[in-house]
Amino acid sequence: MTTSPTTTETPDSAVSGAALAGVPPGADGALVVDLPAIAENYRRLKSAFQERAVAAVVKADGYGLGAEQVAPVLVKAGARSIFVAQLDEALKLRPLLDACHPAISLYVLNGLAPGTEALFADNLILPVLNSLGQIEAWSRFAKQREKALPAAIHLDSGMCRLGLPPDEVERLRAAPGALDGIVPTCLLSHLACADEPAHPKNAEQLACLKQALTALPRTPVSFCNSSGIFLGPDYHFDLGRPGVALYGVNPTPAAANPMRPVVRLLAKILQIRSIDAPQTVGYGATHRATGPARIATVAAGYADGYLRSISSRGHAWVAGLRVPVVGRVSMDLLALDVTAVPPEKVVPGDWAELINAEQDVDALAREAGTIGYEILTSLGARYHRVYLG
Repeated sequence: MTTSPTTTETPDSAVSGAALAGVPPGADGALVVDLPAIAENYRRLKSAFQERAVAAVVKADGYGLGAEQVAPVLVKAGARSIFVAQLDEALKLRPLLDACHPAISLYVLNGLAPGTEALFADNLILPVLNSLGQIEAWSRFAKQREKALPAAIHLDSGMCRLGLPPDEVERLRAAPGALDGIVPTCLLSHLACADEPAHPKNAEQLACLKQALTALPRTPVSFCNSSGIFLGPDYHFDLGRPGVALYGVNPTPAAANPMRPVVRLLAKILQIRSIDAPQTVGYGATHRATGPARIATVAAGYADGYLRSISSRGHAWVAGLRVPVVGRVSMDLLALDVTAVPPEKVVPGDWAELINAEQDVDALAREAGTIGYEILTSLGARYHRVYLG
């Protein structure tokens, strides 16, 4: 069911008949993305960041929603720094961003791989330098070009993933010439536990970052991810760097979601069957009917990002009613018990709503035993995409 996306002018996030009318007959699934909601979420995050500069993270194809569609919306909303994870992502986005605004800083979080220096420099893409080795390589390349080159420098304040650990920061402090040829545009670090405001790791990382900053020239600092923005001014520094909250996932899990919902996910009902005890449904015969029931088979499965862990524990909406997922989710199909839905209200060809206003991305993630990040980034390419606004 791979199809081209549709853009529909719609004033709010409701899935209108007009929006779904643009879905081709051959499409068995529709992912509806509310672009104005993404812009509004950017504005809300900037307000929470006390109107300081806020970047936008659009890695993993805009968290699964389409980087080429969401990045221009975020630039129009005010983002002047865009972060992706991989160089390939940046190379695809660079021409699009140039067409949107003449001065967008485009960063690659995964850093400078050997042999990629010219690709970064020639395409005006900024590496996030994650080690002394990458700093040395970028400085050496700048000297070869006889031109100072910009880059961000990543300071590991406690994640123990990418970034300069404290011992490399101290070696950098002792070798001020190590940055020759490099124009630091941003010093960044990443919070490990920002979605848990009371976690002591937050304060530990803040102290570690402040110590590391004394080893480097004064440069704008970016510390806050989506949840970090809500930790308060002590963590803010100069540049916010939200990602998943832009796309509607709750950055404050212990409180109400301050973000607008962005996505709705619908899949076609292919068949409705009446069964009775002791018949079973799906692989492994894990669901057994205890009496008369009606089962709707729906065109979505784990190949589409509707995770197998949702088997026999998830829910969807059919004709406005909440119905359970029964049996195992398979690659292309899932089964819903629609016994409670009046037969005249549901027929093959109708839509089942898998993500909607009643069950957002976070709610589906809880049923799947995972997080909203995984739900969003797993949404498959087979859904026809409808972009509202």
